[in-house]
Amino acid sequence: MRLAVLVAAISLSFAAQAKEGMWVPQQLPEIAGPLKQAGLALNPRQLADLTGDPMGAVVALGGCTASLVSPEGLVVTNHHCAYGAIQLNSTAEKNLMRDGFVANSREQELSAGPNARVYVMDQITEVTDRMLAATSPDQDGLARQKALEDTQKALIAECESEPGYRCTVYSFFGGQTYRLFRQIEIKDVRLVYAPPNSIGAYGGDIDNWMWPRHTGDFTFYRAYVGKDGKPAAYSADNVPFRPKHHLKLATEALDAGDFVMVAGYPGTTNRYALFDEFQNVSGWQYPVVGQHLKNLINLVDAAGKADPEIEVKYATSVRGWNNTSKNWDGQLEGFARIDAAATKRAEEEAVLAWLRGRGEEGKAALEAHARLVALSAETRETRQRDLVVGQIAGTGLLANIRGLYRLATENEKPNAERAPGYQERDLPGIEGNARQLERRYDPRMEKQLMAYWLAEYVKLPADQRVAAIDAWLGGNDAAAIQRALDETYAGTKVGDTEARLALLKADRAAFESSTDPLVKLAVALQPTVLALEDKAKARSGESTRHRPVYLAAVQAYKRSQGQGVYPDANLSLRITYGNVMGYAPKDGVAYTPFTTLDGLAAKATGEEPFDAPKAQLDAIAKMSAAEKAAIPVNFLSDLDITGGNSGSPVLNRKGELVGLAFDGNWESVSSNWVFDPTMTRMIAVDHRYMLWIMEEVFPAPGLVQELNAKR
Repeated sequence: MRLAVLVAAISLSFAAQAKEGMWVPQQLPEIAGPLKQAGLALNPRQLADLTGDPMGAVVALGGCTASLVSPEGLVVTNHHCAYGAIQLNSTAEKNLMRDGFVANSREQELSAGPNARVYVMDQITEVTDRMLAATSPDQDGLARQKALEDTQKALIAECESEPGYRCTVYSFFGGQTYRLFRQIEIKDVRLVYAPPNSIGAYGGDIDNWMWPRHTGDFTFYRAYVGKDGKPAAYSADNVPFRPKHHLKLATEALDAGDFVMVAGYPGTTNRYALFDEFQNVSGWQYPVVGQHLKNLINLVDAAGKADPEIEVKYATSVRGWNNTSKNWDGQLEGFARIDAAATKRAEEEAVLAWLRGRGEEGKAALEAHARLVALSAETRETRQRDLVVGQIAGTGLLANIRGLYRLATENEKPNAERAPGYQERDLPGIEGNARQLERRYDPRMEKQLMAYWLAEYVKLPADQRVAAIDAWLGGNDAAAIQRALDETYAGTKVGDTEARLALLKADRAAFESSTDPLVKLAVALQPTVLALEDKAKARSGESTRHRPVYLAAVQAYKRSQGQGVYPDANLSLRITYGNVMGYAPKDGVAYTPFTTLDGLAAKATGEEPFDAPKAQLDAIAKMSAAEKAAIPVNFLSDLDITGGNSGSPVLNRKGELVGLAFDGNWESVSSNWVFDPTMTRMIAVDHRYMLWIMEEVFPAPGLVQELNAKR
């Protein structure tokens, strides 16, 4: 009933919403009119069939989106989404990130890693009543959160009783409604094709979030299953997954003004966040934590220049830090440009004033708002401590050993009572982390990263210090930090993969009696980590008590103003749509919606990140103007996306693949908090450019044939 009311409210007010919003698939039939008006040729109800054509071809990778594009389990996503798999298969001597990779046969395809997954949608079930039935008014925050967790684990256990599925409970509007997603979990994922960095990451961090853009951000995986057609771990005997549906490449040219839509798994937006929460992010997280990320990047860059092996092992981490820090800088710039603080404050004050005018009816929502503000203040009190201790405990090898110790303690409980992340369903991922750490860890680099955070730790006030860390350091200066690190990493044996794998079978007593210095540190830190975890859970539990009440008032207010209501992104499946179009970022500047091969060549300097391959530049030089005009590189549209949408298929009016979403523009990154319709644009790689690369520059004729592609 709650969902029906919400969907009706959204559909009734959508006309005033423009292109804003990441819509749950069930809403699309309700907004059929605007979809048709924008140019959709399909029946919108067809899009609500999540296992049909084309939605059944859209898959999740866990943090990114992808799509099935052949009957033989071929999957296409962004190059940057597959970067971890490319890095995992790279060494300083055989650097696939730099040189690219083509599998000319199925036998040459490489495992994307033990934790690589492709999740294919199977069904969505409404579970709000069951989740909320577990809560009661007399529970404190921690008890409430644990009750919700226990119910979630029970729902997931029932959902996964049949092997081969991965189930997730998603919360909407801060705990107002809950849905259970069931997906086929494909565990054998292999790398098929990756262009070199000079194509897949052309422009690098300089062009990240920028337009005009000329990046070939695409890579191909293949999904494999057992001979019985069911998901299975990596095996030479496995066969390609045969999907019920796969996307076809577009047969008509995409032009300015054309309809496009994206189906994907966007990560997080905060458009319903409180002004107080916005202030915490804009005043501390983005500028302060963002500077820490830049400092870490500088540390690894310096070490990587001296040792190529470190550069390769930490490439994925550095790329992630770079992407995040630049995104945050862009958001801060956007906040200033549109005066986001004033907008957030005014929006919130309007809701509060409206509630005050409703007397007793508005009292509960006003009290809920006050409690949420108080919770935000509590978080601020220890935010520096929580950041620093979290980074120390969460770094590389120490984090891996601490996780294995947590597994040993959780294994003492019945499976249903274990903490999320440490149940039997999680064992393959835990083992995968232990196995692949060797490709992403170097003790010399880890000591530098730990030393950085420990230097921040000793600055904390005395009442926020951690006894276990103080005892380990035995002092407050750089010499004490270096001595503790040298002794610990010189004496540990768990840097060896086999030693870590042996700990998968160890019990609590084995950890707690260990003389290995890093294991001893992990054991000593655990009580503090668990205490911090419980405090965070208590705040989360309180939030799920009050935020739904306040957000119901926000929804009612918006509807009273004729405004649209849609849930914030939360990594669940969404659809967004719009049209191909450019934008004008400032006075006297107008960006066209497509970039060209000539523009790509004009950027080339021969040096990274504008080191376009000679074969590519030679091919462009030989082409006629008409030939080049037929191959756009990247394009813009006014779609509302965010992180997690990377790799999402961009579909035309017929549901055919025309490209892959891979970025937003610099002026729109602040739209995660305050949507800006005039500036928000999505950047996608055009499928025509992808095909041209595979035909003329970094050839993969078998892949082109499998795609049944015609340019």
